Amino acid sequence: MYAIVEMAGQQFKVAKDQKVYVHRLQSEEGKKVTFNNVLLLDDGKNVTIGAPAIDGAAVEAKVVKHLRGDKVIVFHKKRRKGYRKKNGHRQSLTEIVIESIVAKGAKKAKSVEPKKAAPKKEEAPKAKAEATKAKAAPKKAAAPKKAAAPKAKAAKADDLKKIEGIGPKIASTLVEAGIATFADLAKAKPAKISEIIADVRGNHVTDTWPAQAKLAAEGKWDELKKWQDELDGGKA
Repeated sequence: MYAIVEMAGQQFKVAKDQKVYVHRLQSEEGKKVTFNNVLLLDDGKNVTIGAPAIDGAAVEAKVVKHLRGDKVIVFHKKRRKGYRKKNGHRQSLTEIVIESIVAKGAKKAKSVEPKKAAPKKEEAPKAKAEATKAKAAPKKAAAPKKAAAPKAKAAKADDLKKIEGIGPKIASTLVEAGIATFADLAKAKPAKISEIIADVRGNHVTDTWPAQAKLAAEGKWDELKKWQDELDGGKA
């Protein structure tokens, strides 16, 4: 039996007891993880294809360890311009072992139906008469409304794209979640940031973002630039 499942933004063909290297996961070593986005299942007799995913199917795995892949050299050169640039990159990976493939059994969230309002009781004749009198009485002039206090201006958002690893899509997602400045990002935890940008496709390693944001908030741009060059070159 095998399945095609999406894990950390990539699709894999997996079977039981198979080792798989995926983009870095936030789970700790030794913990179990479940992937519900199963696209295809083959049990040897029948093939089930999802639309796009199969309801009730899941792939359960165990995190073995976190590691980094082999260094990849990226070299840029412009002819007759004297321009050369050499960078290195090592991908952050997680080794997992497939423990089981579940074809059925995932529970759907129960839909919560709105509560129906209880039927109103009929008013007694006396209560109706009093209500009629109250309506007939002349209405008092409404007191003039107080002018609403001017709303405090929202804090100006920082350019979060200056943090290494943050693009336009991630920046807008963080701003919508209330993280709009370098100071906000410096206070956030990497696990919380990963949870906020979970729907943004791609491999995102958030471990250094708060520390980078702290340097940016303090105006230490030279120190930040030096560190980002090391991150981009695969030294850190």
